Amino acid sequence: MATGRTHRPATRSRGIPEATVARLPLYLRALTALSERSVPTVSSEELAAAAGVNSAKLRKDFSYLGSYGTRGVGYDVEYLVYQISRELGLTQDWPVVIVGIGNLGAALANYGGFASRGFRVAALIDADPAMAGKPVAGIGVQHTDELEHIIESNGVSIGVIATPAGAAQQVCDRLVAAGVTSILNFAPTVLTVPDRVDVRKVDLSIELQILAFHEQRKAGEEAGPDSGAPAPAARAAAAAGDRKGPDGDMPAVMPA
Repeated sequence: MATGRTHRPATRSRGIPEATVARLPLYLRALTALSERSVPTVSSEELAAAAGVNSAKLRKDFSYLGSYGTRGVGYDVEYLVYQISRELGLTQDWPVVIVGIGNLGAALANYGGFASRGFRVAALIDADPAMAGKPVAGIGVQHTDELEHIIESNGVSIGVIATPAGAAQQVCDRLVAAGVTSILNFAPTVLTVPDRVDVRKVDLSIELQILAFHEQRKAGEEAGPDSGAPAPAARAAAAAGDRKGPDGDMPAVMPA
């Protein structure tokens, strides 16, 4: 997931690089699975494979945490779970509000992984008056008129935006003004926020486009240079030449 801003500092407090911070949840997920299987220790190679990184990068990342493992034994799984959880701030309760309770917002509200990872859905908020009071995941939806009061009364510092793109910036501005300092943005737009606010953006269409790129590359490699068949990119360009949109030629790659 990319951040919504490009002017973040390269490192966080204690000198841990942002790239390392982004990998800590991957390590924690792998370690939690090991813990649930009562595995006491794990080697850097085994843990790196489970997290999808190389072992040298893992050892470097753990050195920022002051955890170096024991030669011939590996890392203590339970201690690492605690150490990474503490570093990520998961040893305390984090109340979260979700704004925009459409299909996506409702799915997020029903996600059971929040509570087990230290996040409590404190409120569900929507602009549609018809949604007010309706229970979603056992929580009554509240109108956006109550947003500021909800944030203050619940001590919320993390907000999730699942609104349409056109409403996202206004919702963001209200969240920030009310005291929210971290935002998870599912709306298909880039948010503008002050330096003190962290934004993480989840854009499923971008991820699918990246996968499509890799699929096209794999198809081209399978076809080979001597197959006689045009490469996928060439086929797409040729097909685009035959298609007309309301404003003329349709581009080969549609903008997001």
